[in-house]
Amino acid sequence: MSDIVLEARDLVKHFPLTQGILFKRQIGAVRAVDGINLQLRRGETLGIVGESGCGKSTLARMLVGLETPTSGDLFVQGRNMAKVSGSERRRGRRNIQLVMQDPYTSLNPRMTVGDIVGEPFEVHPEVLAKPQRRARVQELLDLVGLNPDHINRYPHQFSGGQRQRIGIARALALNPEIILCDEPVSALDVSIQAQVINLLEKLQDELGLSYIFIAHDLSVVRHIADRVAVMYLGRVVEIGTEDQIYENPTHPYTQALLSAVPVPDPKLRGMRDQIVLTGDVPSPANPPSGCRFRTRCWKAQEICAQQEPALAVRESSAHPSACHFAEVRDVVHAQR
Repeated sequence: MSDIVLEARDLVKHFPLTQGILFKRQIGAVRAVDGINLQLRRGETLGIVGESGCGKSTLARMLVGLETPTSGDLFVQGRNMAKVSGSERRRGRRNIQLVMQDPYTSLNPRMTVGDIVGEPFEVHPEVLAKPQRRARVQELLDLVGLNPDHINRYPHQFSGGQRQRIGIARALALNPEIILCDEPVSALDVSIQAQVINLLEKLQDELGLSYIFIAHDLSVVRHIADRVAVMYLGRVVEIGTEDQIYENPTHPYTQALLSAVPVPDPKLRGMRDQIVLTGDVPSPANPPSGCRFRTRCWKAQEICAQQEPALAVRESSAHPSACHFAEVRDVVHAQR
């Protein structure tokens, strides 16, 4: 258990829906995250994938303390962050930092790079004395591949990839053990994406970091992740190692996602078993009964509407899958 640096147990976040102007009353709730169980091990990269609206970003905000869970427990290095408050929660937040999606809006345009990277020391002054902060900021800029002499420049004087490096330097300022990357390369060019991914891997090796990597791009996640969790409508529907998820997916939703990944080799493009889902994504304010994916699933039967499948290892699967009829299916095969 000492290798577990972060653990979420039945983590829930519901946003209330209200009606009325003067006298508001709650008429429902948006179930953005509805019972998540995750573990992150020391030095590991856990990828989280899923389509827009599945709750990835809400989960990220809860993990870093920007959202308070409706219920459940969140343990960071053994401390239950969902139960503590005040100074203890503030100290715990130093151990998990966030790299945001958009490098253009995540940096204050009125602040210099030195002030941006050094801002965590203003929030946590006990970490480093004021006279030593400028030298530490220059060390961090050098660590992420930027010129330390550019400490007095402003964000608009940097490219998108350089701005994301500034965001990474800011996340490293307090020497955290966990870095949460919320789609950190989705706003960058492909060549710059590769540079940022390589930087994250280099920092992980040098500093012993643990990553939670959230992304839409399944190819990027496969490159960097040790384990992958697939989310759908506020729940994790399948979780396993990178090889288990990409080579032997058992949940129909995971299989559909993988069938939509572009194939770079033109010779293999005609060998894909394309899965086209029908229907729309249900509203998180009114999810279907039983299995939440059943309204779009080609395997759905009566039991799917009556009983919610548990995320568990099944006879036909070597890793946990939340499907009554989980089975391996090749998403790319030779057509004959």
